[in-house]
Amino acid sequence: MANATLSKFGYPGSVIEDGPRWAVLLRPGQTTLGSLVLVCKEPVHSFSAISPQALADLGELTGHIERSLLRAFANDKINYLMLMMMDPDVHFHVIPRYAQERCFNGLVFSDQNWPNPPDLSWTNEVDDAMREAIRQHLLSHWE
Repeated sequence: MANATLSKFGYPGSVIEDGPRWAVLLRPGQTTLGSLVLVCKEPVHSFSAISPQALADLGELTGHIERSLLRAFANDKINYLMLMMMDPDVHFHVIPRYAQERCFNGLVFSDQNWPNPPDLSWTNEVDDAMREAIRQHLLSHWE
């Protein structure tokens, strides 16, 4: 059964990777091109409460995320934000960062706050078809 954070971010329709302890989802609000959410599937509300297995999986999964985003969109950096204010389940917002605009499927994506921290309240306007195109493109570069 999906926790509330998974559901809020479109699980299962937004899945990039769905493992036993973590799910990687395409973030509905594309703060930057390829913005993701990495959600722990364990019933925990603090990072220190995740299992040793989930912690071990996290290292491997962040490697997949970083290599795949770089191949798919040539990002310059990645920010992992663990805020857990509105959604209490352990999760990270994964925001690829870009010094320059990126064009994908004819749409220009900007990183409004580069090089400062990302503003999650601002998003590049995308419709469902564009979100699915981004998801499929990332899946095609997923390792």
